[in-house]
Amino acid sequence: MAQVPLSANISDGDLMQAGFLRIRAELDLPEVFPAPVLAEAAAAANDVVLPDLDLTHIPLVTLDPAGARDLDQAMHLERRGTGYRVWYAIADVPSYARPGGLVDAEARRRGLTFYCPDRRVPLHPPVLSEDQASLLPDADRPAFLWRIDLDSDAAVQDAEVVHARVRSRGQYAYDEVQAGLDDARADDVMVLLRDIGRRRQEAEAARGGVSLTLPRQVVVAGDRGYRLESEAPADIEGWNAQISLLTGMCAADIMLSAGIGVLRVMPPPRDGDIGRVRAVARALQLPWSEGTEYPNFIRSLDPADPRTVPMMLACTTLMRGAGYAVVTDDMALTTHSAVAAPYAHVTAPLRRLVDRYGLATAAAVCAGREVPAWVGTGLADVPDVMRASASRAGALERANIDLVEAGVLAGREGEIFTAVGIDRRRDRTLIQVAEPAVTAMCRGDIPLGREAFVRLDRADVEARVVEFSVVAGG
Repeated sequence: MAQVPLSANISDGDLMQAGFLRIRAELDLPEVFPAPVLAEAAAAANDVVLPDLDLTHIPLVTLDPAGARDLDQAMHLERRGTGYRVWYAIADVPSYARPGGLVDAEARRRGLTFYCPDRRVPLHPPVLSEDQASLLPDADRPAFLWRIDLDSDAAVQDAEVVHARVRSRGQYAYDEVQAGLDDARADDVMVLLRDIGRRRQEAEAARGGVSLTLPRQVVVAGDRGYRLESEAPADIEGWNAQISLLTGMCAADIMLSAGIGVLRVMPPPRDGDIGRVRAVARALQLPWSEGTEYPNFIRSLDPADPRTVPMMLACTTLMRGAGYAVVTDDMALTTHSAVAAPYAHVTAPLRRLVDRYGLATAAAVCAGREVPAWVGTGLADVPDVMRASASRAGALERANIDLVEAGVLAGREGEIFTAVGIDRRRDRTLIQVAEPAVTAMCRGDIPLGREAFVRLDRADVEARVVEFSVVAGG
């Protein structure tokens, strides 16, 4: 299920912040690294062996949110005849988190970085994830460096990945790059990113894929309580994401051709889920013609339209069932329905355990070598490790959203809201309130896709409970 980007602009000691802390304690999130893990990470940071292959002459740069330090990827883009060449460096985590060591074991226990509105709980100690293993500028780093050649339509002609020494030359932030593109003063590499990103988006649409880019939501504390502000992501974020998707598709093809590796897979949405999402669109009066497939409908949504937030949140139900699958000769599912192609997670190893396995596998295949022993012995367990981590992350997200929704509605008990019925749960209806964008349970029956007036009966921040009831005759 797609994750809702949620952050909080609140003060220390705030009631909601106390709630976030309590949620992490309830889920037993490991906010502190054991001392032996920190010691091993510090030693690894000072003892890394750089690859013999020196490709530091390639002028790589990073592109992330302003202030980010856990930099998984660095890129260089160039024209190649009528097409393009993409250089994409991915942080080499195994060189620091030695397989079988304490840092590696701790990463397997966590599985991924957990994101909370007020902070994040990292997969690796900060001395690695935000310093020595991160592709920060002006420092030599070991990396998995992809070379992907594209034609004039940005279709893949050739791809390979090597283990190499790299150096980032600069760190870009989304907001400054978008501003530079908007007033025609952006650097050439970002102009190329826009060109390639747009062509890859066109290719995504042509093959039936969809990128569900949810608006960011920020909880803000004010004199009259909390409010929820939404912010649509900049275009540059979508173009940048296309480079990551491109790399993941190339990695999946390499692993499938070799018969070894791990893929990110997802079945197509169920008809019932699409029907419920269509009902929400009708209730929000968003046009969705019968012959339009859901990916094209999602692409038609206007980020500036206030109805887009509840609509996109409803669309997350179409992303159910995603998981990881070890490559075998008789795998039942090899594709990711939202990507509309085989796909692998290989571009965020600082934040996801699984990525290091795909990267090491693809690099070995491209070099004509045997896959490292640690990959072969650990691969079978990776889907279960990631499934458990994803389950915990899902519980974290649901609890945080429940807390935030209670916070933004607190003090408004007794008010009447307009809501849409989106699902049935026994004697209650799951409703979507448009403003604020809240999903909650409601006592009473609301036909799916129909609007109704509902009363807020309870908004308890400490209990993380929101309760509505249908207004009789509404």
